[in-house]
Amino acid sequence: GYRVSLQGNFFGRNHTYITFPEYNPRNHIKLDPPLNIQSNATASKCQIWWSVWNVPWYLTEILQYELQYKEYTMSWEVALNKTLPSSLPQVEIEATELHSGIAYVARVRCKVSENENSYHSQWSEWSQTTVFQRADVPKVSEKILNTKIMQYLFIPLSFGTLLYLFWNCKLSSRYCCFFTLGQKASPALTFPLQLLSFSLSIVCTMGILR
Repeated sequence: GYRVSLQGNFFGRNHTYITFPEYNPRNHIKLDPPLNIQSNATASKCQIWWSVWNVPWYLTEILQYELQYKEYTMSWEVALNKTLPSSLPQVEIEATELHSGIAYVARVRCKVSENENSYHSQWSEWSQTTVFQRADVPKVSEKILNTKIMQYLFIPLSFGTLLYLFWNCKLSSRYCCFFTLGQKASPALTFPLQLLSFSLSIVCTMGILR
């Protein structure tokens, strides 16, 4: 360690004052603020990254960062703070934490991690800011939405109709005889055939909609 003292001349006499009897520079570190903070926002998340300058290599891996962000028009007093768990100079903000169409501004600062016993530091000054805005989620067109709704509704109905026809024809075959040439068809057979034709037309229509 070191001993820090102050010397001065007061009223023609020299005086020495011991300020820190035991001073260890490792316990009194203040780093420069991060540089080159940038951001990229999409509809699902916002990525923010930066770099550090004038930091010894042995401290780079034990740094701790704090992110602060807010709506662009709001004061920093109401900003949200996040202490990042990683020493990597980057962070992601989920889109659920951001409002669509609102501009945000963010900044970051750093210090040696509190979990490190060999060094101790205070927070650096805040970095410069970066501005970002969440991208809007693309909207599904009304025509595509209506088509998908029709598909979801009619496909199960068509399948159910086919099952009904199959079961109905099976039961009708037990009680009806085939008609001879020139004889009018039995109503028990005519009705299922009409439903079968209607069901097939629905299936063909759904194929066109796809």
